[in-house]
This record gives sequence, C-alpha cells and structure tokens, in this order.
Amino acid sequence: MESPNVKCISHCFIKPKLVSEKSNKPIYFSPWDLAMINVNYIQKGLLFRSPENQDFSIATFLDDLKDSLSVTLTHFHPLAARLSTVKQQNPPSMVVFLNPENSPGARFIHSTVDLTISDVLQPTDVPLIVQSFFDHHEAIDHDGHELSLLSIQVTELIDGIFIGCSINHMVVDGTSFWHFFNSWSEVFRSKTQNGHFAPVSRPPVLERWIPEGSDPILTLPFTHDDEFIDRPNRPFLRERIFHFSSNSLSKLKSNVNSDCNTTKISTLQCLSALVWRCVTRSRRSPENQETGCRLAVNNRSRISPNLPENYLGNSIQAVRGATTVGVLLNESVGWAAWLLHELVVNHDDKAIREFVGSWLKSPFVYKMGQFFDGNSIQMGSSPRFDMYGNEFGLGKGVAVLSGYANKFDGKVTLYPGRDGGGSIDLEVCLLPENMAVFECDEELMSVVDG
Repeated sequence: MESPNVKCISHCFIKPKLVSEKSNKPIYFSPWDLAMINVNYIQKGLLFRSPENQDFSIATFLDDLKDSLSVTLTHFHPLAARLSTVKQQNPPSMVVFLNPENSPGARFIHSTVDLTISDVLQPTDVPLIVQSFFDHHEAIDHDGHELSLLSIQVTELIDGIFIGCSINHMVVDGTSFWHFFNSWSEVFRSKTQNGHFAPVSRPPVLERWIPEGSDPILTLPFTHDDEFIDRPNRPFLRERIFHFSSNSLSKLKSNVNSDCNTTKISTLQCLSALVWRCVTRSRRSPENQETGCRLAVNNRSRISPNLPENYLGNSIQAVRGATTVGVLLNESVGWAAWLLHELVVNHDDKAIREFVGSWLKSPFVYKMGQFFDGNSIQMGSSPRFDMYGNEFGLGKGVAVLSGYANKFDGKVTLYPGRDGGGSIDLEVCLLPENMAVFECDEELMSVVDG
C-alpha cells in the first residue's frame, strides 16, 4: 500500500545472478509451510542514519543493493519464484508449490518520504506511516501466486534510509528470514574494488522436510480458495516498543528463578510470563475467564534427527499455556514462568511428530481470525536473531521496525536491544483502551527501561 506521504520513485524485479538446472525445478512444501497459506507475509526492516560521507551516492548504493541481492538469490532462489496450484479431482484437493518458471523474480522498490528519523522514533507509539515502508501491505501468503515472494523497499528519509523486507511466510519462518537478510548484508559488504561479490558463507538447505514414509507431494483438502482464505477486518491497534536493559532482565530472571527454587527458567520465559500477566490485567476480564500465552518454538534442534540451522522454510510451532485470569493474577510471575518453561521443555521430537501426524490425517491452515482471541497473547520473533548485524555499509541500524503483517490485540514481537548484551525490545500491539492501562502497569514499569 502506498501512503500519500511515501512516494515511489522506481521499481523493478531482480532475478538470481546464476540459474542452475536444480533451481528451475519446483519445490513442494512441508506441513509447516502449507499451514501458513492464509497468514500475512513477514515484514521486518532496519532504519539507518544517512552516511555523512560526501562521496555517498544513493544511485550507487541502490545499484549495489540490487547486484548483491541478485548474487544472494543465486543461493536463495526459491525467494525469486512464485506460487502455483494444481487442482486434483480424486479426491478433490489442491497441490500448492514453489514454481520458478515464468517468475519475474523478487521485487525491488525505491521510495522517498519527507520525514526525519526523529519523526519515526520520537513518538510514544510507532507511527502508522511505518506500514508504508513495506511492500505487500495486508497481503496473505496465498497472494504469492500473483505477487513476488520477496519484496525489498528502500525508503529515503530526510536524514535516514529504511530497508524494508517482505517475504512470503510459506517460504520462510523468522529463522530463515534473518538467515536471508544476514546473507544479503554479508554479500553486499564483500564487494571488491573491481565490483565482484563473494558467495554466501552459509548456503541455505533448500530440501523441505517431509516425515518419513509420507508422500513428498502433500495436498490441501480444498476445492476452492474461498474455503480457506480469511481476511478479517483488523481493529485499530496501538503499537508501542518497550526497552528492557540486560541489567533489569537479569534481575527479573534471578527473582523468578529464586521464587521457583530453580535456575532453569530462561529470560524469555520470565519476560513472557510478566507480559502475559500485565496484558491480562489491562484487559480487566472476569476471574473465571480463560487466558492463554502462545510461544513460537523453533523445531530445528528439537526434532530427531535435527534439521540444519540453515534449513530454509518453516520449522516452527506455537505452544500454548492456559489458565484462568484469577489464577494467573493471584499467583506469582514465577508460577506463570514455570508453566511456560514446562511447555517449552515438553515440546520435543515426540510432540512435534504427533502434531505433524495429526496434520497429515486432517490438513488445516491457520486463519488470522483464530488469533484474535481477545484473552490471550502471542510472543513472536526472537531476540536471538542477528538483526543489528545487517549494516549494508551504513553503520549499525538505529531501530528494527515491522509492517502491518500478523498483528492483532495481544501480539508481542521480540527484538534484540540495540545496545546488545542481552537487552531486549518488545513491540506490543493492543487495543487503545488496553494499552492505556498496560503502559501504566506498575509490575511492567518496574522492569521497563524506556
């Protein structure tokens, strides 16, 4: 979506620099991928200060971004493909796959906006204009039949540059998204004086994981798109970023573990429990109302045998802890953190294979409407992802920001803090009336640094 304040200067499509015979073959999806067909693209990006170097040329910079992207896509060639569907009659079903044929490639956009970095970062809430720094606004993964699976939008601010990246969520999860972004930045930095780029140091593993003994070509049990496509009207949300220093998180973790007489509860589990309690309190729900906390868990190292960390695709599942509002708020934050800790510990090879086995017997797709719970929260992304290591010759980014995608009342996104050292930034999305209570919560503000 193009805001009246964001002006598109140019756009083009970028193809892989080298095309092999293997890269021209279709790729079939795993159960984890197919379940994502109805969710939004992943949209994340970095805001940089404009270089003070007088020799800096935006035209040269854009050319280098395009060239290095083309080299990176040689390895990540599924991102330059499109989706295709073949409908089958007996039984009625559809096969959705990655089709490299007849695709113009990944989209690349250059735009400008008459704003400063302060205009973006100073307000208490993330300004709505940030959504216009990303392509494929409101698109769902199924739209990847017509839209590019990857779109880069480079927006010039008065004193900054924003590099926004939108990738189809059927093709990547958060781990794969940042693997691509890190690889692109690495290739960009490798440019030699005679204009050559080095290949990526961590090539992605492209072969999709399918359970042993399963048909390598999986189907969805639908005859028409209308049976699974769901585009709910999202209510207006306030979106605010809260900063947690490594020191305050260390104290929280120490207190929670001491409360539970253990040392096993992680910082993320402690922070998730704290936010779950504070969001629940802000909603002022009845004590007997059920409330839940979903955590996105990476399956790569939990399944046996392990999947490579460089596995390209989705290998995540959400685990959900639940209790009543009364119990959650009357017990300690340690009690909630231990509940989440046990959930994560028990998410092992057996649990993963049970989920996949159940999906194979009765395939389903996630619908955004299901996440508009109103009584739960969902923790997404991870502060372990290397976000600020992507510099593109511009120095360290000043902020990580996201687009419209996959947000609802109670969606919480985790980022590494810019200061590093274990600091964490939380992007919290809530209905305005709930945010007004949440941002004044004493338990929360005793840990927040800004």
